[in-house]
Amino acid sequence: MSAASSLAAVSRWKPWELGLLAALPVSWFLTGEHSLLANEIAIVALFAVSLDLILGYAGIVSLGHAAFFGTGAYAAALFAKHVMPDPLAGLAVAIGITALLGAASSVLVMRGSDLARLMITLGVAAILYELANKLDFTGGADGLQGVTIGPLLGRFEFDLYGRVAYAYSLVGLIVGLLVARRIVKSPFGWSLQAIRDNRLRAAAIGLNVDARLGVVYTISAAMAGAAGALLAQTSGFASLDGLDFHRSADVMLVVVIGGAGWLWGGVLGAVAFKLMHDILSAWTPQYWTFWLGLFLLVLVMVGRERLFRPWTWMKRS
Repeated sequence: MSAASSLAAVSRWKPWELGLLAALPVSWFLTGEHSLLANEIAIVALFAVSLDLILGYAGIVSLGHAAFFGTGAYAAALFAKHVMPDPLAGLAVAIGITALLGAASSVLVMRGSDLARLMITLGVAAILYELANKLDFTGGADGLQGVTIGPLLGRFEFDLYGRVAYAYSLVGLIVGLLVARRIVKSPFGWSLQAIRDNRLRAAAIGLNVDARLGVVYTISAAMAGAAGALLAQTSGFASLDGLDFHRSADVMLVVVIGGAGWLWGGVLGAVAFKLMHDILSAWTPQYWTFWLGLFLLVLVMVGRERLFRPWTWMKRS
């Protein structure tokens, strides 16, 4: 079998993939009064998919991915407040700004060890956090208030029940998944996995390692910025919370729960994480993080394959 035939076979949609993809729009009809929670899940899932692109496929470890999420949120909110309230235009602006930020910071991430990348990504997020805290036009610690988002497509107002918001975020998640899948199933995606597995060997066979890492880092930043923009637009608010370290830690947990190096892991991990968060915080508001931590310890000690055995065949197919 030729290389082109092998790549085409691997890229072909599996039945279970089509089933999961079809389940996403169907979920809009089933969420009902839980649309606001479903909207949060869709945004976190898109954020997790963006992180998985660099962590699971390119091997770039980042604990500062919230830098792009928060930047996207502020960009969309500021655009709506000072330029125009159209959500699609604001989303496009947020994606463009975070892509530029990702391209600029990728120069720092391309070289060095995993520890150096951790420090660099944390440093970038910390710098942006302090800038947002000190600058007047961002609202500082009080957040950016008074943000009004116009109707989606000029017709659909964002309602209090979150139905329109969830539909908007759901479309964003589906588009993000399709783009990410197209990337990872392409020759470019396979080259990223080669770099992840052995960077020196990938460079020795002629791959431009730095250029590929820079491109995927920029794409990942743009997707994270889109997730942040969706949160700001559907909530009408942007704050320092979007740039805080806990936001990066949470999305890392989502990827770990769902499984790195598997795009659908970000979606399933987001569902599990947000449902645990919602249920545990309602059950024991003061100690819900204890139970979440206990779950993560069990997840690591028992092993993800044993805990999620029904899903492992999907990941391997």
